[in-house]
Amino acid sequence: MLGENHALIYEFPDFADHIRHLKKNNTIFATMAQRYHELDHKIRALELTKVPTDDEHFVALKLERLHLKDKLYQYLVHDAI
Repeated sequence: MLGENHALIYEFPDFADHIRHLKKNNTIFATMAQRYHELDHKIRALELTKVPTDDEHFVALKLERLHLKDKLYQYLVHDAI
């Protein structure tokens, strides 16, 4: 769906409290989460405003967001143990 919010708390609702904790207490996680948020915001803005962007650029943004999401999930799972 175009313009869908992929915020971490929506993507991983079971980890919402843990996400907030790591953002406050883990600078690496916080930095990656901030970049993820920036990418998600940029992607949604492009989708909603239908601003022309070349497919390569758009795909690159989405791939970076996906890779960050995977890394953040690994942090959540491993840190929760």
